[in-house]
Amino acid sequence: MFKNNVISKKVLLAVLIFAVGLAAFPMTSSHAAGLGDESNPPQPDNTRLETIWARELTAYERAVTLLDKADGMISRVRDLINRADGKGWDASAVQTALDAFRNAVQDARPIINSANGIVTSHQGFDADGKVTDRTQAIGTVKELGQHLKDARAAMGGTGQALREAIQTFRAAHRPASTAP
Repeated sequence: MFKNNVISKKVLLAVLIFAVGLAAFPMTSSHAAGLGDESNPPQPDNTRLETIWARELTAYERAVTLLDKADGMISRVRDLINRADGKGWDASAVQTALDAFRNAVQDARPIINSANGIVTSHQGFDADGKVTDRTQAIGTVKELGQHLKDARAAMGGTGQALREAIQTFRAAHRPASTAP
């Protein structure tokens, strides 16, 4: 009897191990989609592209506004130079900076005007700035970005140089303060 009990325990242990082993394996099969399976492709995230487009539109609008105001600024600086000449002061540094700024504005205007077509057509984007066609949107962003870089290069820091020349001129010709 002792022998039968030992054999039955061994058989029971073997069956138990076999059952646990089978439980570890799934009974249903699953398959991953193949490389050529186009039934459900992943959708690219367009938020970064939309953010870049919005930033470029803001930069474009700012450039248009600054170029529109440039003529008024040029005439005000010209008046400053005329008043300085009337007083016999040397305003040659301001005149040089103004001439460079005026030439840069003339160079940058056509670049920004040609970018207007890109902004108006906004290929790849809808009116709200959402991507409708990713490849066209990428091309549009690159093209507008290049126009903005070209306009910035055409200006070449002449606006800042004019501002500094005016500040230096005003500092040199500041009226003496009268202490009471």
